[in-house]
Amino acid sequence: MTLNDVAAASGVSRATVSFVLNDDPHQTISATTRDRVKQAARELGYVPHGVARALREGSSRVVVLNIDAGMEGHYSRSYIQGLDAELAAHDHVLLVRHGRHTPQSTQQILDVIAPRAVIRFGETYLTGRELDDLGGGWRDGLAAHAAMQLRHLVEHGHTVVAMALPDTESPLAATRLKFTGHAARNLGIQVPRTFVTPPERSACAEAVQAFLTGAPEVTAIAGFNDDVALRTLMALLDLGHRVPDDVAVIGFDDNGYGAYTTPGLTTVHVDAEAHGRLSARLALNLGMDGLRPPPARIVVRESV
Repeated sequence: MTLNDVAAASGVSRATVSFVLNDDPHQTISATTRDRVKQAARELGYVPHGVARALREGSSRVVVLNIDAGMEGHYSRSYIQGLDAELAAHDHVLLVRHGRHTPQSTQQILDVIAPRAVIRFGETYLTGRELDDLGGGWRDGLAAHAAMQLRHLVEHGHTVVAMALPDTESPLAATRLKFTGHAARNLGIQVPRTFVTPPERSACAEAVQAFLTGAPEVTAIAGFNDDVALRTLMALLDLGHRVPDDVAVIGFDDNGYGAYTTPGLTTVHVDAEAHGRLSARLALNLGMDGLRPPPARIVVRESV
C-alpha cells in the first residue's frame, strides 16, 4: 500500500495523507479528515516507508544495543525488556547485537540503517568511567550494589568473605572486583579472595572444596551473580556443609531461581527493566519525569 492508495480511499490528496500520518504540526486539518485518513490507512494496512522516513528525519527509528560477549545474564535480559518497551512506546524499534563488535561492523550498521542511537551495554564500566553510571556509582550504581552485597554479610557477622566467579571471562569482572575491594576496606574487613566455579556440578564441588581447604577461615561466599551463587550453594550442600551455619551464600541479580532452592538464596535485587527504560529516554532525548528507578534491595531468604 502507498500514500496514493490511502489518498484514493479517503478522498483527499496525497499531500494531505502525508501531513496527517506524519502528524505535521504546521498543517491545519480538520479532525474529521484526520480520522478518515487514519481509518483508511488502518483498513489498507499501510506502513510508512522506513527508508524515506529516515531520509526525512535524518535517522531511522531504530536504536541499536550492542552487548559484548560475557555480558549476558538476568540483568541484561531485564534491561532489554525495559529498553524495548520504552522505545516501542515512542514508536521506535530496538535492534540487539550480541557478541564481539568491530568498528567496521558497527559502521556497516550506521551506513545501512542510520540508527537514531547506538547504546553499548555497560559502556561506562568498560571505558574507565565506571562511576558515571546512571545510578551515580556509589549512590545507586554497580559500586553501591557491590557494597550492599558485602555489607549484608558483614552485618550478619561475617568478616572473612570469598567471592565466587564464573568460569567464563566477563568484561565486568575487573570493575566489580575493584568495587568489592573498596567496599571491604570501607567496612574494615579483608578484601575477599576469589575462586572460579565451573558449571558442571561435580567439578564445581571440587573447586569449592579445594578453595575452602586452602581458606578454612572463610565463613561466607558472595556470588558474582545468582547463577554462580546457586552453583556454590549446591556444591556446599553436596560436600556436606550446612548453609548458612557453616558457610553463608549470597547472590547478586535475583534471577528468581533462588526462591526454589533449600535453603532459599539471599540475593541483591536491581530493577534492570527501569534502567532500560531510563536508557531509552536518554537515547531519544526525552525527559525523565515520572521515571525514577527504585533503589536496589536485599531479597532476604535463608542462605545468610
